[in-house]
Amino acid sequence: MADLKLEGSPKTPTIEFNSGTGYLLVRGRSIPENSIEFYKPLIEALESYNSNSQSNTKVDIQLEYFNTSSSKCILDVFKKLEAINSGSSEVVINWYYEEDDEDMLEAGEDYQAIINIPFKMIEVEEE
Repeated sequence: MADLKLEGSPKTPTIEFNSGTGYLLVRGRSIPENSIEFYKPLIEALESYNSNSQSNTKVDIQLEYFNTSSSKCILDVFKKLEAINSGSSEVVINWYYEEDDEDMLEAGEDYQAIINIPFKMIEVEEE
């Protein structure tokens, strides 16, 4: 099972997925030229992880901003996590947002309403 590490850039988030520990981090800005292509390796890694997942899977989402096409891909990632959660792993998603960023809080709440996984909304101070 492959781990995944994608370095972030001004347009793409850092993605770190460690299948051995069951930890996924998505951090930064997500405005890639082609969101589907960018998120494809992560979705494939999660599909492969689903067949041999850890008992607990922790997900930290620390996005400053994402565009509309990224939001669809993020939903696809969450759907993969939902499948993992209904299998042998207990998934928890930590959704981080800055204290004054109501858009990011609402986005997290929207995903929480759609996806059947426990979400923790975590407010962080602005940097």
